[in-house]
Amino acid sequence: MTLAGVLLGVINAAILVAILVLIGAIIVWFCGMMSIIVPEQVRRIYLIVVALVGLYMIVALLLGMPTIRIIAAPV
Repeated sequence: MTLAGVLLGVINAAILVAILVLIGAIIVWFCGMMSIIVPEQVRRIYLIVVALVGLYMIVALLLGMPTIRIIAAPV
């Protein structure tokens, strides 16, 4: 595993976490426009799930475990 591969993997995990947080913020914003209150507990649970996904990706990268492939064909 090269340094460039690890760096790209960490950047990939950070981008995924940022996209998931952005999606959550958009949903909360949309619910606010519709006057639907999203409880704080639900927001915290969502952020915990996003953090666990990011942690899984980092650990899988460092241990060399494969992650779930959705677009690319399995090797």
